[in-house]
Amino acid sequence: MGSSDRLFNRQRTLHEILGAGLVADVILWKRKNLTVGILLVALAAWIVFERSGYTLLSLVSNVLLLLLVILFLWAKSAAILNRPAPPLPELHLSEEMVNEMGTFIRTRVNDLFSVSQDIALGKDSRLFLKVAAYLWLISIVGGLTDFLTLAYTSLFIVLTVPAIYDRYEDYIDTYVLAGYHRFCELHVKINEEYVSRVQNWIMEKKKMC
Repeated sequence: MGSSDRLFNRQRTLHEILGAGLVADVILWKRKNLTVGILLVALAAWIVFERSGYTLLSLVSNVLLLLLVILFLWAKSAAILNRPAPPLPELHLSEEMVNEMGTFIRTRVNDLFSVSQDIALGKDSRLFLKVAAYLWLISIVGGLTDFLTLAYTSLFIVLTVPAIYDRYEDYIDTYVLAGYHRFCELHVKINEEYVSRVQNWIMEKKKMC
């Protein structure tokens, strides 16, 4: 298929658009074991949260508390029995890593502030409408489901829809583009038969007045 026969007239493959790295491989099931593992772990976590009544904060706190107690008792018993201490990796953030993270966060926050200022001052009406629509949609979805269910559902969609599209890309593009062309033809027909008549009627009324 040529670029004109693809959605958005794109030149690159879906794998290239997604970065052509590990993330793209996982999303498009190039590494099936890893993708299936992520889905199963996410599903297990969702079931645990739904059935146990735990919240994310309480579960993380309890897991960290248990880990801390185990390591503390291990270290104390090792000192008494002259055994080696727990094999913990040395945790250290380099100055270079901190600077890179700081620069990345500062850039993204400044971009967010800039966009927010443009919206608040009415400089970009189209962007305002888009942001308002997204926030309204998020509000509706948030009222229908909880965060964990939404997160798992989103992960499931991300790990299935692109893979299905990548596999049946030619068929999907053909049908979607055919539907789009029919919609355009219908829009032109409605505009010619109805909208133009209404406009002409309004113009005639204005002339009579």
